[in-house]
Amino acid sequence: MSIELVLLILLIIFLWGKWMVFLLLSPLMIWHNRRAARKAEASDLLIEEIPADVKPRNSIMAIFRRYFTGFQRYINIKVGYIPSQTIRNFIYRHIMLVTLEKYAIVYYGAEIRGSYRLKIGRGSIIGDKAILDARRGGITIGENVQFGSEVKLWTGSHDMNDPYFRSMPNKRGAIKIGNRAWIGPSVTIIHSVEIGEGAVVAAGSVVTKNIPPYEVWGGIPAKKIGTRNSDLKYEFSSPASPFY
Repeated sequence: MSIELVLLILLIIFLWGKWMVFLLLSPLMIWHNRRAARKAEASDLLIEEIPADVKPRNSIMAIFRRYFTGFQRYINIKVGYIPSQTIRNFIYRHIMLVTLEKYAIVYYGAEIRGSYRLKIGRGSIIGDKAILDARRGGITIGENVQFGSEVKLWTGSHDMNDPYFRSMPNKRGAIKIGNRAWIGPSVTIIHSVEIGEGAVVAAGSVVTKNIPPYEVWGGIPAKKIGTRNSDLKYEFSSPASPFY
C-alpha cells in the first residue's frame, strides 16, 4: 500500500470518523433522549444530590457513560455546523428529539442542550450561534418568532450560596416565548421567564423577568422602553438558505 493511499485513508478517518461513530451510536442517543425526556418533569422539582466523598468510579460502564455523555455533547455542537438545513433538521427532529414545526429555521452554529425539551413553533427563526439550554426547565418558542444572532436562553443556574454549589429549584425553570416576539442579537434570557406575544427585546439586553405582550424592553437588566403595534399579521414561511 502506497504512502499516499495510507495518508488518504487517515485523512478520511480524521474528517469523517466522528460521523461514523455518530451513526453507530444514534440508536443509543435516541433511547437516551427519550429516557431523559420521561424523567425530566420529575427532576425539575428535585434538589441535586450532595456530591459523595468517594473515589472516582472506574468501572467499564461508568467510563463508557462518561465518554458517551461527552461525545453526545460534542456532536450536538458539531451538528450546528453541518452546511445543510435538511440534514440538520433531520438530526434535530429524529435523533435529538427537538420539536421543530414546519417552516421553523435554526441557522448555523446553534448549541442545543436538553434538546428533547426544546419546542420551536411554526415559522420561527433562530439566528446564528444561538445557545438554547432547555435541560433544566424546557424552552417553548411560539410561532413566527424571530431570534437575532447569538441569543442565549438559560433554564437553570447554580446557587452561589449553596454549600455544594447545586442548581436549586429556585434557580431553574421553563422559558416561554410568545408568538411573533422579536428577540434582538446577543440577548440573554434567564430561567423562569415568559415573554409575551409580539414583545420586543432590544439587542444586548439581559431579561430577568416576564415581559407583557407587545411591550418593548431593553437594558441590563431589561426594562420597558416602549410599546409595539398589536395588529401583527406576518407569517414566516419562506424556505431556509440551502446551506447554513
